[in-house]
Amino acid sequence: MSRRGVLAAAAGAGLLAACGSNTGRGSGGPGVSLSQWYHQYGEAGTEQAVRRYAAGYKKARVSVQWRPGNYDQQTAAALLTDSGPDVFEVNGPTLDQIQGGQVLDLTELVAGVEDDFHPAVLGTKTYRGRIYGIPQVVDMQMLYYRKSLLDDAGVEPPTTLDALVEAARTLTTRGVKGLFLGNDGGAGVLGGTPLYAAGLRLVTDDGKVGFDDPAAARTLGKLHRLHADKSLLLGAPGDWSDPSAFLQGLTAMQWSGLWALPQIEKELGDDFGVLPFPRDGGGRPSVPVGAYGAAVSARSRHKESAKEYVKWLWVERTDHQQDFALSYGFHIPARISLARKATRLRTGPAAEAVRFATDHGYSQPLLWTPACQTAYQDALSRIIKDGAGPEGELRAVVRKVSAELDRVKKSS
Repeated sequence: MSRRGVLAAAAGAGLLAACGSNTGRGSGGPGVSLSQWYHQYGEAGTEQAVRRYAAGYKKARVSVQWRPGNYDQQTAAALLTDSGPDVFEVNGPTLDQIQGGQVLDLTELVAGVEDDFHPAVLGTKTYRGRIYGIPQVVDMQMLYYRKSLLDDAGVEPPTTLDALVEAARTLTTRGVKGLFLGNDGGAGVLGGTPLYAAGLRLVTDDGKVGFDDPAAARTLGKLHRLHADKSLLLGAPGDWSDPSAFLQGLTAMQWSGLWALPQIEKELGDDFGVLPFPRDGGGRPSVPVGAYGAAVSARSRHKESAKEYVKWLWVERTDHQQDFALSYGFHIPARISLARKATRLRTGPAAEAVRFATDHGYSQPLLWTPACQTAYQDALSRIIKDGAGPEGELRAVVRKVSAELDRVKKSS
């Protein structure tokens, strides 16, 4: 699982055994040993980098565990035991972990610099004004398009959802599909992105359903037109996170992640462009952003030492933070000041991607629980692939999500 899994749905089962550890060559405080977990990145050099960071810490001995498999489920299970990590990378923390007192309040660690963190990703780690995770990098998704194919067809890069539907239809030929949103037609990867593009939200600031609005049905109904027009590439050799379908000329446009940009640029040169998800109606463009963050287990035997290490690595050592984001893959540093200074993010499509994330980025709110996600995504799949009526589907989703939001608010 690579960093592209940041924005994919968390999968699976099974607590797997740890795979390797740092030797802890830092001089260390008197008897203080910290365990730090990471999920298994697919990018060469990342594991060696985080071990090097840990070995350079002088106030404690830090043992790094690099964990393959279903990492989010592994950490969720480990937090319930006394044998889990002190410091761990997390796609969250989740609302359950925060409400259950399984993670420590880290607000003090970013005092004075909190405004330098990308607000969309820091917000998902904040509950009732307190911060429970320090963002490590920002990942985002966007639309790639092949300039030459659009030029040959006389198609302008689409800036509205209606234009995207029409462009996909026009660009579809015998050997090329107009658009690739994943092998499931887009239900899995798009999530709430079309709703935000319509000016709506998943959850409002006061904890209510944010898409109980006729505009939601109108927008989601347009996604079925892509399927009905046979404009969508389905059954590609790789899924949406892999740019191979785009690079092989199977599709003129593909929704994918920032991580794909270096490979696309290497193979296509300047024959591609990038766009946010197009606006619909009175909305605005949208792009989903997300970030793994560093958290501290409430069961740690060295809580203050663990917090001090997290502050050192993910707040103070900006050189490590920039190295982690850009030396082994292609990601936006979580600190706005670092993203602005990064040479690789200053020009071309990379600079546009940073602007999209800054101007149009949204992330799933903490109150958007797995139960909310499942109800919405199942309905979206039926709308896109089966042509189910969006009004009826969304009425049922609104009822389920509203009940779930009431439940989690009562348990807080």
